[in-house]
Amino acid sequence: MADRRMFQNYETDFEARPVYLQRDDRIKAHFLTCFLSLPIYKLLENKLEKKYTITETLDTLREMKVLELDGHGYIPTYTRTQLTDDLHEAFGFRTDNQIIKKSKMRNIIKKTKER
Repeated sequence: MADRRMFQNYETDFEARPVYLQRDDRIKAHFLTCFLSLPIYKLLENKLEKKYTITETLDTLREMKVLELDGHGYIPTYTRTQLTDDLHEAFGFRTDNQIIKKSKMRNIIKKTKER
């Protein structure tokens, strides 16, 4: 019963809604994407020591955008919060208080693919 309640919470927080797919390959791909999002979120939740709800975390991640400056790199366009600080701490890089050179951004992206 607790597992079902937890799944319902994730379903609500991920804003699940009906999806109208007919081709088997698309149905399988959609199911795989949804299924893989749950353990990825659980990992993120644990890295943040369960201090934030899934809604807070997803909303914050959606807002964490940077602006590319030609020839210089990237600057943040989001507001720094305790959650953004905790994300930076958990993953070992900062995007909030400096211009990020293109080479450093490539390294950050490379790091995310290694985990």
